[in-house]
Amino acid sequence: MDLKEIGDVEDIYPNRRVHHHQQQLWPLNEIDPYKASFPCCIVWTPLPVVSWLAPFIGHVGICREDGVILDFSGSNFVNTNDFAYGAVARYLQLDREKCCFPPNLSGHSCKHGYRHTEHGTALSWDNALSSSMHHFEHKSYNLFTCNCHSYVANCLNRICYDGHLKWNMVNVATLILLKAHWVDRMSIVRSFFPFTTVICLGVIIAGWPLLIGLASFSLLLICWFLLCTYYAKNLLEC
Repeated sequence: MDLKEIGDVEDIYPNRRVHHHQQQLWPLNEIDPYKASFPCCIVWTPLPVVSWLAPFIGHVGICREDGVILDFSGSNFVNTNDFAYGAVARYLQLDREKCCFPPNLSGHSCKHGYRHTEHGTALSWDNALSSSMHHFEHKSYNLFTCNCHSYVANCLNRICYDGHLKWNMVNVATLILLKAHWVDRMSIVRSFFPFTTVICLGVIIAGWPLLIGLASFSLLLICWFLLCTYYAKNLLEC
């Protein structure tokens, strides 16, 4: 009887999988905006009224590997496959190779190890989204302290995306603002037409002081989120 070399373990046990620190990743389907399918993407759409005054603010969600959108859209509720506030306008597909899916305490592919475990880990992309969903099903929604960006940030921290454990509302919003792709030209129109209309009508009716008011409103929002995220974290509820 011929003996196999140790390196031929897979030939001796063809039905047994050898576990590595980083699991095998299944290929993803193509992004299909018409079917609202965005595998492993962060997605964005404008918010009614709020985005009319500050177009950089919107509603975000994160998608499973099969393209289904999950978004924290209300207290104790994570929406599944029914994106709140309309169709996706912008999307950014994330790279699963930049995620850490540790099978055990010693199986981290990221540099954080035990710190990652304290934050919460996941065995796969979908497992991370599901775990975060269960966590946010016990959270009260608040636009200023615990919102859809908080849910996405929690998912990214759970997979230690891009080697970071400090994802938050601000850097998630910045990531979308700087790197996300528009679905089509109509998405651009849908996102900026209400804001442009408000500006034009406002200047005609109220004059230039309206622009000062809108700029002040945007500045106050930015300052609030920066303050809560980096200097007064106890104000955040997520």
